[in-house]
Amino acid sequence: MLQSPRQNETNDTPELAAMRQRARALVAAGGPAEAIAAGALPTQERLTLSEGLVLGLLRQGVRTWFAIFGHGSTDLGNVLRIYEEETALSVINCRNEVEMAHAATAHAWVYGETPAVVTSIGPGGLQAMAGSLAAASNGVGVYHIYGDETTWGEGYNMQQVPKPEQGLFGRIAALMGHAYTLHTPEALRECLRRGTATVHHPYRAGPFYILLPINTQPQQAEVNLATLPDRMEIPRLAPADADSFEQAASLLGSAERPVIKAGGGTRGAAAQICRLAEHIGAAVVLSPGSTGVLPDGHPQNMHVGGSKGSISGNFTMEEADLVIFAGSRGVCQADCSGVGYPKARAVININGDFDDVSHYANTVTLPGDIAAVAERLIAATPATERSAWLTACAEKKAEWGAFRKERLSAPPMMDAAWGREVLTQPAAIGLVSAFAKAQGAIKFFDAGDVQANGFQIVEDEAPFETFTETGASYMGYAVSALLGAAGARAPKYGVAFTGDGSFMMNPQILIDAVEHSVRGMIALFDNRRMAAITGLQYAQYGVEFRTNDSVAVDYVQMASSVSGVKAVYGGHSAEELRAALEAAHAHDGLSLVHIPVYNGRDPISEMGAYGSWNVGNWVDDVQSRYLQQTI
Repeated sequence: MLQSPRQNETNDTPELAAMRQRARALVAAGGPAEAIAAGALPTQERLTLSEGLVLGLLRQGVRTWFAIFGHGSTDLGNVLRIYEEETALSVINCRNEVEMAHAATAHAWVYGETPAVVTSIGPGGLQAMAGSLAAASNGVGVYHIYGDETTWGEGYNMQQVPKPEQGLFGRIAALMGHAYTLHTPEALRECLRRGTATVHHPYRAGPFYILLPINTQPQQAEVNLATLPDRMEIPRLAPADADSFEQAASLLGSAERPVIKAGGGTRGAAAQICRLAEHIGAAVVLSPGSTGVLPDGHPQNMHVGGSKGSISGNFTMEEADLVIFAGSRGVCQADCSGVGYPKARAVININGDFDDVSHYANTVTLPGDIAAVAERLIAATPATERSAWLTACAEKKAEWGAFRKERLSAPPMMDAAWGREVLTQPAAIGLVSAFAKAQGAIKFFDAGDVQANGFQIVEDEAPFETFTETGASYMGYAVSALLGAAGARAPKYGVAFTGDGSFMMNPQILIDAVEHSVRGMIALFDNRRMAAITGLQYAQYGVEFRTNDSVAVDYVQMASSVSGVKAVYGGHSAEELRAALEAAHAHDGLSLVHIPVYNGRDPISEMGAYGSWNVGNWVDDVQSRYLQQTI
C-alpha cells in the first residue's frame, strides 16, 4: 500500500526533513529564485549534488522528469521523491528508455516546457541516448541525465562500458552532442550554464547530457543558490549592417522565379514568412516538418517539396531561379540530396546557425532570428508582383490538388494478405487526418510509409498542428509522443499515426499512457510490412526482399488486454472507419484503432514520389547532377 507524503514525512531523517523544508519554501514562493529573493531560502546552502541539480534545473523551469530508476540513480531518485511529494515537480515513470526520450522530446516540442530524462547507468543510458536523436535532429531542447561509473575507480561498476579507460559514457555522449560529467559537486554551476546554452539555444537547441557518477550524487558541497544559472534568454538578432540586405534585394530584383523554402525553423515565424512571400511575389515550398507555416489553401503555398514531395512543390523547386532558404538544414530528403534546384543561380539564406546559413554555394547569408531578418528583408526590398510565375505554380498546385483528391477518395481494394477488400493507406490516413482536424487534435506521425504519405496529405492551417519526426525518422516516435502530455499543465488530445512496424518498436505506451492518465488515440495502419522500404526496393530493383512477414497480429485483442485502453477495429470502408474513430475518441483515456490497409502495386494506393535521393542504384545519377548545380 502506497504511503501518503505526510506518512512518508514521519520517516524522514534530519537531512531529508531539511530537504523537504526547502522544497516547501520554493513551492510557496513560486520557484527557487523567488524563494531566495523572499529570504525563504538562503543564498548559500550545503546540499548534496543530487539536490543541487534538482534545484538548479527547477530554476531553469524543469518541472517534469521522465524516469526509469536503477542502481545508478537511487540518490537522485530519492531527492525527486521528496520534491514530488511537496508538488515542486512531477516524475513520470516509464517502461522503456527510447519511449521516454521520445515522450520528453514531444513534451518540449508541443508544450515549450523543458523536461529531463533520467536513466540508470549502462544500457539504459545508451537506449535513451539513441532516442535523443529525435530531439537532436529536430532542434528540441531536453536534459538527459544518466548514472555513471564511480570516480574512485575501485573496480568495474556493473553496467559500465567494460574497458579500462576513463569516462567512456561521457565521451560517447559528447560525440552525440554537448555533455558534462559531474565529477565533483562544485562543478554544478558550470554544468548548468553549459546545459542551458544547449537546451535553450534560440536557433539550434538540442539534448544536453549530464553524466552523474554514482558516488558523487550523495556528496555534499556548499552551493551558492543565487548564482545557479537561469534559463538562457537571447535577444532577437539580425545583421547590424545593411550590406547583406542590399545584396539580397539586388538578387531579388533580378529574379523571375523566386521560391522560399520554409524549413522547420520557420514555424515560430509563420506570419513574417507569409508577409515576405506576399511582398516579393515568391512561391513557398514546405518541408515535411513545416506544414502550416502557410495555411494549406494559401495561393502561394506549393506544399511539400523534396525526395517524396508533391507535384506542385517539386515543380516549384525545379523551376526556381533564386532560392530563399529560411530555417532549413538542407536535409537530403528536403532538397533532393542537393539536386532539387537545378535552375537556381543564387541563394539567400536566413538562419541563426552559422553552419546551416552557409550550407549552399553562391549565398547571401542573413544570420539571425528568422522573424527579425524577414522583417528587415521586407523593408529593404520593393513590393513585387510576379503574376506569371505564381500563375504557373498555381496550375501545378491545382494539378496536385486533383491528384490528392483522387488518391484520398480511392475505393477499398482487394488485398492478398487480408484476403478481402480494404482501404488504401492514403484514403485511410486522409480520413483520420480530417477527423483529427475536426476535433482540434494534434497529429504525430511515425517514420515510414505512414509518415511519407502523411506529410503529403495533411491540410494544416497553422504550424504545430502536425509533428512529424523526419529529422531522424525514428520508428516508434509517434506513439511514444503521446506520453509527452504527461505532466503538462494543459494537455492536448493527440492522434498518433503509426504503421504496424513502427508500433511494435514501442508498444509500452499502452501501459504508460494509462498509468499517467494520458488521453489520446493510436491510429494503427496495418499493411503487414515495412511498406516504405518495399516501395523503395521496387523502385530501384524491381523486387521486394525481406520487408514483410507472415505473422498476423490482432492488435485489438493485444491492446484490449491492457486495462484502461479502448481498442476498436477500424473496418474496411470509410463509413466503418469514421464510426471507429468516433468510438475511440469518446473514450476518456488511451484508445487504439486497428486499420487494415492495402499493399500492392496499383499506383492509386500511394501518393507517389517526385524528387531524387542519393541512395541505392540512383547514386551515380544523383551525384553527377550534384556536380552541375550552381548552388
